[in-house]
Amino acid sequence: MRPATVLASLQSLALALAAAVTIAEINGNKFLSPYSGQTITNLTGLVLAKSSSGFYMRSTTPDDDPATSEAIYVFSSTAGAALKVGDIVSLDGKVAEYRSSAAYLYLTEISSPKNVAVLSSGNPVVPLVIGKDTPPPPTAQYSSLDNGDVYGLPGGSSNVSAVNPVLQPARYGLDFWESLSGELVTVRKPTVVTRPNSYRETWVVGDWPATGRNEHGGITMTDKDSNPETIFIGAPLDGTKNPTTSKMGDQLQDITGIVQNTFGYYYLLPLTALTTTADASATPPATSLVSGGSCKALTVGDYNVENLAPTSAHLTKVAAHIVDFLKTPDLVFLQEIQDNSGATDDGVVDANTTLSTLAAAIKTLSGVAYDFTDVDPVSDQDGGAPGGNIRQAYLYRPEVLSLYKLNPGSGTEATAVVPGPALSLNPGRIDPASAAWTASRKPLAAAWLAKGAKKPFFTVNVHWSSKGGSTSLQGDARPPVNGVVDRRLLQANVTGSFIAQILALDPAARVIAAGDFNEFAFVQPMKDFASVSGLVDLDIAAKIPPTERYT
Repeated sequence: MRPATVLASLQSLALALAAAVTIAEINGNKFLSPYSGQTITNLTGLVLAKSSSGFYMRSTTPDDDPATSEAIYVFSSTAGAALKVGDIVSLDGKVAEYRSSAAYLYLTEISSPKNVAVLSSGNPVVPLVIGKDTPPPPTAQYSSLDNGDVYGLPGGSSNVSAVNPVLQPARYGLDFWESLSGELVTVRKPTVVTRPNSYRETWVVGDWPATGRNEHGGITMTDKDSNPETIFIGAPLDGTKNPTTSKMGDQLQDITGIVQNTFGYYYLLPLTALTTTADASATPPATSLVSGGSCKALTVGDYNVENLAPTSAHLTKVAAHIVDFLKTPDLVFLQEIQDNSGATDDGVVDANTTLSTLAAAIKTLSGVAYDFTDVDPVSDQDGGAPGGNIRQAYLYRPEVLSLYKLNPGSGTEATAVVPGPALSLNPGRIDPASAAWTASRKPLAAAWLAKGAKKPFFTVNVHWSSKGGSTSLQGDARPPVNGVVDRRLLQANVTGSFIAQILALDPAARVIAAGDFNEFAFVQPMKDFASVSGLVDLDIAAKIPPTERYT
């Protein structure tokens, strides 16, 4: 009988050791818990905050490892109902890794809690101040798996959930926020860096060191620096509502809340709604560039008018922006002009009513009379809202410039660069039969003659394929998937090669390419486009500081 007694004692010892697991040990120093799927007993912690579906607790026996979060989320809509913030509790439960989409990072949590017992109440709950009680967040890189560039190719070459790297919170943004998962923290002197989304969620940066701060109070992405030091502010835990009117540059009251990964991002879930302490200006100032009506003072603007139809409610706002902020430039590049019937799939492709309605609204506000030009697409072949037949177009002031050797093409005809240089079709579409433009907008090229000029100048109005299918910068795929980037790489080559033909005939030719490239200037399609075309980014030519290169 003695051997059986020894065996029973060893089993009891193993159970006792399992019961002594701490929150830091459950979280571990990686993204996934080493205890995932295991049932733990007698887990002890201080209740930091409560939500409608659970509560957050911090270890009462912290370790000294900055990579291990000392807090965890307990998922249960009932187990925490009677608990109060400041309670120290013990419980049993199962360690789980949860995510609502395969594209997201996992959240380590305790599920199915049982035997929840309050050990003491009224204990102080003190948040960790980011940058004071913690190091400041890293300012450039998101993950060791990005190879130094969050927009590097190919996207999705690895996954955090598969590699499960050891956290390096001093070097990588994802690692930093993961090391605080479930924690109650305070962001001091937060500045709003985006307008809220439809859920009233907005991005902020605190009083810690940050790269990319711009003069308007926002924070600007640059090459190999996409601002992991910012944090997304989610819905308040007390059920109050964040404001809908916050804007870039607004100053907020200090925010205290819980760090949690959800919906593909690291959020700070505030205890209560955000409060603005200082308003930034609502909009940047209008342009100071005003045309003198001379070819020596040609002004150019660009505007994606977002599915503009003759009956669009925002048409008058677009007109006002062109008048009040762009100051009725001599030439306006437009994208997303819909046909005359809008998003009704009735075979209509003509957009003359849309463009004339916009021009009339501008004239009413300013007295400036624009002419316009475009090329109708083939119905339902250029993407966008079905039946809308969005396309690029130009508004231009006929007293300042005109189309050079007017000869418009059709939706299926390709314009070509001919000696002069000039365009065989003007305006005309660039290689509309190319596979690069399947279900996407074809670039609209035009040649123009300014008043008093002897040589034409050229424009290429683009709207490359959207980034649909992209994954979150804070998601599982590393580097993140840059949706449809292969298509934009093709489009960069086709568009750039066309422009290169103009410059091959006349290296001094004036060429402007503008529009909606659906890409950041420092990402590979734009780098390829500049290299192939021979064009220079206007921000670089104008020596605009990198932090001010945003729209």
